Amino acid sequence: MAIVVRVTAPGGAENLELAEVEVAAPGPGEIRLDQTAIGVNFIDIYQRRGLYPLPGGIPGVEAVGIVTAVGADVTDVTIGDRVAYAGAPVGAYASVRNLPAWRAVKLPPSLSDESVASAFVKGITAFMLLNRVYPVQAGSTVLVHSAAGGLGQVLTRWASRRGATVIGTVGSDAKAELARAAGAHQVIIGRDADFAHAVAELTNGRGVDVAYDGIGGTTLTKTLACVRPFGVVASIGQSGGPIPKLDLDELGPRRSLSLARPSVMTYMNDRDEYRRAAAAVLAALIARELVGIVTAYPLAEAASAHLDLENGRSRGALYLVP
Repeated sequence: MAIVVRVTAPGGAENLELAEVEVAAPGPGEIRLDQTAIGVNFIDIYQRRGLYPLPGGIPGVEAVGIVTAVGADVTDVTIGDRVAYAGAPVGAYASVRNLPAWRAVKLPPSLSDESVASAFVKGITAFMLLNRVYPVQAGSTVLVHSAAGGLGQVLTRWASRRGATVIGTVGSDAKAELARAAGAHQVIIGRDADFAHAVAELTNGRGVDVAYDGIGGTTLTKTLACVRPFGVVASIGQSGGPIPKLDLDELGPRRSLSLARPSVMTYMNDRDEYRRAAAAVLAALIARELVGIVTAYPLAEAASAHLDLENGRSRGALYLVP
């Protein structure tokens, strides 16, 4: 039996319920995990709201656990291994689950469960954004919205360590301190701040090379004004509202921008890319390059974690403990 959190109907956090379910023996190419730490991400909220498919009704895309059983044809993972995973099939909000063995990434003893579960998907997302979407390097200038959030801090830390100049936006003075601690060189404070004007001033009118917008809504249109000609805007979420319809004239030829809408779930379905990104994230965690504030919630309090995350009350990354 497994204790799970499932969605009873698309909607608010009140639609999350605790339940018991049977877990079948792992099939060919599968493993069973006793999970010890489960990452919480905004994609889980989108799944709960019904924006993304949720077969089986159990949200969640990453966790750490101990392998307790293996199916036929599994050779790279053995019982007793401590592993992390990310990606499809969804269903991480569970004390026990089965998943494809190729998703499992063995963990070194030096990394704690919480450090991996709170950073694995966020780290892979950041790796995709900093390498695949736009190659950030020394001399790049980037804009990170919600720079004090879980993904925002990872992006800020990794970009600044590459020698990029990071401009972050945050909602409060307290979150500004978190963004600065993560490596942000300039921080724009306030939910209603005219960040496009501030970015223009900070870049002497040039604009940033790439902007990461996980807010969506009306913020995305304003973000387009922050990027230099032939720069990139990466739309990576919609915590502030649905992605608006955009007129192509907003991108070019007047502005000559590129708009990316990258999916980390699609990215993680490529086994080679997934393995490469996972190895980079673990190396960065071992080097303490991605260390940030983390907050734990019991699995039974997943609804509280969701509410804190979507209402902006959380600081850093969140994870659940079965």
